[in-house]
Amino acid sequence: MRDEYDFSKAKRGAVLPSPGKTRITIMLDTDVIEGFRVRAEAAGTGYQTEINRALRQYLAEGGEQLTLAALRRMIREELRTG
Repeated sequence: MRDEYDFSKAKRGAVLPSPGKTRITIMLDTDVIEGFRVRAEAAGTGYQTEINRALRQYLAEGGEQLTLAALRRMIREELRTG
C-alpha cells in the first residue's frame, strides 16, 4: 500500500440503476423522517422502504390527489397510527 495516492484525475463511477426505482430529491419535515427511522429500526428495514410502504398503502386505499399538503397529512397520520 502506498503512503499517498493521486486522485486529482479521478472520476466518480456511474450510479448503478435499480430496476423499478427512480431517484428523486424530496424535502420532508425532520420529525417525519425521524418517525420513519424509528419504524424502520423496529421493522429491520430502511426508512426509505418504510416511506415507500406507507405511500403504497395510501394509494391502494384510494387516497386523494397527492399534493404536498396531502402527502404531509398522510405521513403524519401514518406515524400516529404506527
